[in-house]
Amino acid sequence: MKRHIYMDSHSTTPVDPRVLETMLPYFTEKFGNAASRNHAFGFEAEDAVETARKQIAQLIHADPKEIIFTSGATESDNLALKGVAEMYREKGDHIITTTTEHRAVIDSAKALEKRGHAVTYLSVDKDGLVNPDDVRNAITDKTILISIMLANNEIGTINPIAEIGKIAKEKGILFHCDATQGVGKIPVDVSALGVDLMSFSAHKIYGPKGIGALYLRRKAPRARVTPMLDGGGHERGFRSGTLPVPLIVGFGKACEICEHEMESEATRLSALRDRLHAGITKALDEVYLNGHPTRRLPHNLNISFAYVEGEAMLMGINDIALSSGSACTSATLEPSYVLRALGVGSDLAHSSIRFGLGRFNTEEEVDYVLGRVIETVNRLREMSPLYEMAKEGIDLKTVQWAAN
Repeated sequence: MKRHIYMDSHSTTPVDPRVLETMLPYFTEKFGNAASRNHAFGFEAEDAVETARKQIAQLIHADPKEIIFTSGATESDNLALKGVAEMYREKGDHIITTTTEHRAVIDSAKALEKRGHAVTYLSVDKDGLVNPDDVRNAITDKTILISIMLANNEIGTINPIAEIGKIAKEKGILFHCDATQGVGKIPVDVSALGVDLMSFSAHKIYGPKGIGALYLRRKAPRARVTPMLDGGGHERGFRSGTLPVPLIVGFGKACEICEHEMESEATRLSALRDRLHAGITKALDEVYLNGHPTRRLPHNLNISFAYVEGEAMLMGINDIALSSGSACTSATLEPSYVLRALGVGSDLAHSSIRFGLGRFNTEEEVDYVLGRVIETVNRLREMSPLYEMAKEGIDLKTVQWAAN
């Protein structure tokens, strides 16, 4: 067993060796600028970019001309929200999103609020699902955009995007979807989902960091955005800047691999995830699954271990790369806003751990992680007076704690 095990695939993934092999020539002998259309080096680079654009479009069943390259999903989210808000400002100023979106969407929405836009943040149910009826009821005559993620980056819950897409089409409102965690993991068809704009990134699917895309529907309806960057008019004027050809080539190859292997990979990873989950629940009490039990990404497992601090647990198993449900903001440790939106209490939110299985994880690694988790939870609980009191049948909610 190797010393360190990586199970944080929602955060990022290693570059697949097949992707790297495809990229390498474009750093050296094939180094042309794709915008240099007056010599062979430029033509070669442009051809490579367009091949990758086709590979990426094919994965989400789009037209290659609808793929706009960006630096990553964060930029794509910003371009989608701010670009639509600016382009359609004379039509309306209202945007609908949810409380569990990625920060790239939430913070973009808050920035738009400061500019005078109205934003409705819809709540979700206990499993993290947004209700399509809530979307319908939130629409006003000033609504210009609905932005709802395909799958949540913390709890893996998959939203009813196709149902929401139908509502958006009925009302003639543009629909943006942050699909960063879903593309390459589950089937995505932009037309079937009714999505007009979609954000995603290469480094979540075993491609390189620093490259992402925004799908921008060309017709029925045509989605338009005001560009955020001025320059040479690259990417049909939507996103200026010299294209990073090696990264784009890698992005395309990563999508091609996903297209061919996604189904079998999802089957294998969901089996490993279920093996891990079953082992944890069999060996430990007071563990709670966060997110929908079945409508979830195949590689996602988010569990709260009552009476165990998530950060303490991560320190106890520091040979395994996992993620805690808490995020360190300034000087305080705040519980996950996603888990709080589900109604999870602060104590359980602080005790949550996200397991993100990936392409290169093995059954042996899963069993090792299982053993380390069980060992660490039991050890930390042995030191917890709260756990001891709970085991003695004391209702902790009734305890009167002395003030400092």
